[in-house]
Amino acid sequence: MLAHPFLSPIKHPHFTHQTATSLPPHAAVNNLLRHLQNQTAMATTTKEVLVDISPVIKQYTDGSVERLFGSPHVPPSPEDPTTGVSSKDTTISPTISARLHLPKLTHPTTQTLPILVYYHGGGFCLESAFSFLDHRYINLLSSSAGALVISVEYRLAPENPLPAAYDDSWEALKWVCSHADLNQTHFEKDQWIANHGDFSRVFIGGDSAGANIAHNLAIRAGSEPLPGNVKIFGAILSHPYFWGSNPIGNEPKEDIEQSLPYRMWVFVYPTAAGGIDNPLINPLVDGAPSLSGLGCSKILICLAEKDPLTGRGLVYAEKVKKSGWKGEVEVVEVEGEDHCFHIFDTETEKSKNLIKRMANFISQ
Repeated sequence: MLAHPFLSPIKHPHFTHQTATSLPPHAAVNNLLRHLQNQTAMATTTKEVLVDISPVIKQYTDGSVERLFGSPHVPPSPEDPTTGVSSKDTTISPTISARLHLPKLTHPTTQTLPILVYYHGGGFCLESAFSFLDHRYINLLSSSAGALVISVEYRLAPENPLPAAYDDSWEALKWVCSHADLNQTHFEKDQWIANHGDFSRVFIGGDSAGANIAHNLAIRAGSEPLPGNVKIFGAILSHPYFWGSNPIGNEPKEDIEQSLPYRMWVFVYPTAAGGIDNPLINPLVDGAPSLSGLGCSKILICLAEKDPLTGRGLVYAEKVKKSGWKGEVEVVEVEGEDHCFHIFDTETEKSKNLIKRMANFISQ
């Protein structure tokens, strides 16, 4: 999830899903406008709501979906004026695409960079690799870390319920790693990845639902080889979306089924075995894959003091440390902040510090 499933909507010109229209003040035009508005209102009220998870999303009985929160899509840029990062979009498969972010190169013909395969947040049902929020944030992270970032556009629920996002995310990771395999000739390699990717420094990461995806891919990579025998060096789990039936920390002790994280999970994965205690959402549950099997060498877990998900994130970090896993665990908890604060406002001192901490984790 991004911030919206756990916070009130933020009033911001980039976040609105409505548009303002400026029309000449002629009576006939105004009358027509009022008529059209009335017709639209009538059409909206006649639609029957199947699922209402305000202020996040609504699904109607006719199958249509109204996303109540998000930022608009923005195009890639040959050179971002703020960071100097270049970006472009690419197609991985008929259902998966990505936006690539390449920082300014000091040696354009020979320089290789760490690779970050990034998964955006949004509760598995909102936002995009192409959205304003993620584009701005990833440009900053790419520039600060000096990393080539592949931001994955996976399919969203409810049109494509889970496990679609997990499947797409794994396929995207495999596609990136395929560039390291010299014997792979069945696809056209991306030149940014082929020319500038350092496959000894491959990272995965994400925020909220994207961090959940990154955890589950690290578990999968611990038992399933990646193309080119690529190993994941590190994983960034920023405000990871984990939940479960047994409350931890400041999670609600009563009416658990009415909590937003619970309702979101049931909405995006209605057929999940075990429901909210499926290991994909609750890696701490009995029977979940052992955390000792995480297929990476180090993990950075980023949390925020006021985030309802932080208590479970802290327990997750401790469980990883005690699991017998041989890697290194770093935990950052930012005081006074809430879920994914660094994406909504990248200019605060705490946001800059967190992004720099992530960048150092990648570059060092």
